[in-house]
Order: sequence, then structure tokens, then C-alpha cells
Amino acid sequence: MAKVKTPRWGWALTGSGHFFKECLAAVHELDEVDLFVSRAAAEVLRMYRQEFKLPKSVRVFRDTTASAAPVGAFYYGTYHTLVLAPATSNTVAKCVYGISDTLATNVFAQAGKCRVPSIVFACDTAPELETEAPKGMVKVYPRPIDLENTAKLKTFNDVTVVESLAELTQALSRRKRELT
Repeated sequence: MAKVKTPRWGWALTGSGHFFKECLAAVHELDEVDLFVSRAAAEVLRMYRQEFKLPKSVRVFRDTTASAAPVGAFYYGTYHTLVLAPATSNTVAKCVYGISDTLATNVFAQAGKCRVPSIVFACDTAPELETEAPKGMVKVYPRPIDLENTAKLKTFNDVTVVESLAELTQALSRRKRELT
């Protein structure tokens, strides 16, 4: 694989509905994005009845191979940043403990191995949250282990964990400035 002239954003979607629509909207604000859609994210797209209208510069990779073949592009300088948003408690736990058995967790692992900075929008960040379910807003109560894993992920090198949509927007803006 040849080195690309313009490194791209990598963006991995997981199976969370927490600000899912807003994360898809944020993809529209970036140039040159590769969107990694996990199997669970594909289900959420259907549940939330989201249309997959993306800018022409967005390439979509779906979780269809056992080895997550698209992740090899991280080794060739294809990406300057990985965004993992929204990130379920399951995905965060797997990232913390080095399990890379889905497309989303595999791209996170490869980003880390290649020292590509990552921005993770963790869903479970407070003892009580409101989130949008397919039929409206609901209260959720993350477990202590979920909160512990989010805290552990914050200690990783080259990883920025954000806890709100506003923080995600700020982290993306900051990263854009760093790249110019």
C-alpha cells in the first residue's frame, strides 16, 4: 500500500446510540475521513433509522473480515488521527485491556501501535446520564466498572478521552489546528 499524500481522519463507530446522530454529523465537518463501521454500529444505524449520506471524500469500511483487514493502512501513514465515537462501555473495556476483536477495537489498537493520536468519546462517564434511545430519551446508570475503565483509558499515551459532545467538538477543533 502506497503512502497517501494527505493523511486522513479515521473514525470508528461502535454500537452506542449515545450522541450517535451528532457523531455522524461531526464526520461531515471533517475533510478526508475513513469511517470504520463495526457490526454493532451497523445495527444502530438501522435502529435509529439513520441515512448514510456522507460527503464524497468519506470512505466506508465495514466489519466484514475476521482479521479486520482495513486496519493495515495505519502502518503506512494513512491516518493522522483516530476518532472512536461514540464508544460503548464494551469497546472502552476492550481498549483498556488490549482486546481487539472488532473493527473498532482493532483500529484503536493499531492507532496506538503506530502512535496515531486518538480521540475517544466514551459513553459511560458519570454515575447517571441521559441518552437517546430509538424511542426517546432514557436515564442510564453506568456501573462502577464502566467508570473505572473510562478513567483507565484517560491514562493512555496519545489518547484523549472526551465526556460530552462539546468536549468532542473542542478536541476535533484542537486537532485540526495542530494539523495546520
